[in-house]
Amino acid sequence: MKVAVGNDHRGVAVKQRVVGLLAELGHEVHDIGANGPAGVDYPDFAIPVAEAVSSGKADRGILICATGHGMCIAANKVSGARAVNCRDVVDAELSRRHNDSNIMCLAADLLGEDQIERMIRTWLATEFEGGRHTRRTEKVAAYEKAHEKPRP
Repeated sequence: MKVAVGNDHRGVAVKQRVVGLLAELGHEVHDIGANGPAGVDYPDFAIPVAEAVSSGKADRGILICATGHGMCIAANKVSGARAVNCRDVVDAELSRRHNDSNIMCLAADLLGEDQIERMIRTWLATEFEGGRHTRRTEKVAAYEKAHEKPRP
């Protein structure tokens, strides 16, 4: 699986561990994140990751900032992005099973290393259930399509 990873300055250390885990699991990693402590703006990383996922250049995306909130908000501005801010393994599993999430946002300042690893493993391994959930995700996609604005 191709996984795009993005982070701001608060997520550098977590990103390094995430990239290592993804490589260990045999995934192709596209690192679109910051690499140092200098302050940067989360939309500058969230949007390119969301665009990579939305366009099919990446199968999934993982975004990391202090709380995960900013990354999630920015990523969801991209049509086709279904970004979720996960806090535990149950969030990770249900976001895939029921919502077909394609981007997982993580809180570098609030989650432990073991918890992040379990969440990522679960999120990557969990399939979308389909069924009644397909109807719901299709409604979101239809809204996006109907309200899509042309790009400059």
